[in-house]
Amino acid sequence: MLRRIVRFLTFCLLVSFVGTQLSQSQDKPLTRDEAKQIKSPVPYTKASIARGRILYTNDCTGCHGNDGKAQVDVIADATDLTEPKLWKSGTTEGEVFRSIRDGAGISMPPYKNQIRNPEDLWHLVNFIRSLWPEAQRPKLQEEK
Repeated sequence: MLRRIVRFLTFCLLVSFVGTQLSQSQDKPLTRDEAKQIKSPVPYTKASIARGRILYTNDCTGCHGNDGKAQVDVIADATDLTEPKLWKSGTTEGEVFRSIRDGAGISMPPYKNQIRNPEDLWHLVNFIRSLWPEAQRPKLQEEK
C-alpha cells in the first residue's frame, strides 16, 4: 500500500513538473539550451504521427511541401524537413518544438498562435521526425 502511495505521489510530481515546464515555456521564447533539455510528454507513436500529419497538412505544406522536402516555390528558404543534418536550429525534440512554437530565423514564423495546444505541437514534432531517414528516427513506441 505504501509503495502505491509513493508511486502515485511520484507520478503526480512528475506530471506537475512537466506541466509547469510547458506552461512556463509557453510564456516566453525558449533559448536553444532550454529547448535541448525539454523532452516530449507525447510518445512517438503511430497515433501521434497521424495527428501530427493532419496538423502538418493544415499548417506546414505551404512552405515545406506535402513531402517535407521544401521544393515548393516560396519566397523564404524553407528547410527540407527530411534532411535533419542540414538543419540550423537543432534536431532534438525540444529544439524542433522550439522551432515550430517560437519560430526559427527570419523565414520560419512562430506557430504558437496558430497551434495553441502544446500537445498538438508535440504531435507535429513527432510527425516531422517521422520524415527523417529511418536510421535517424526515434524508435516507434507501443500505443497505450
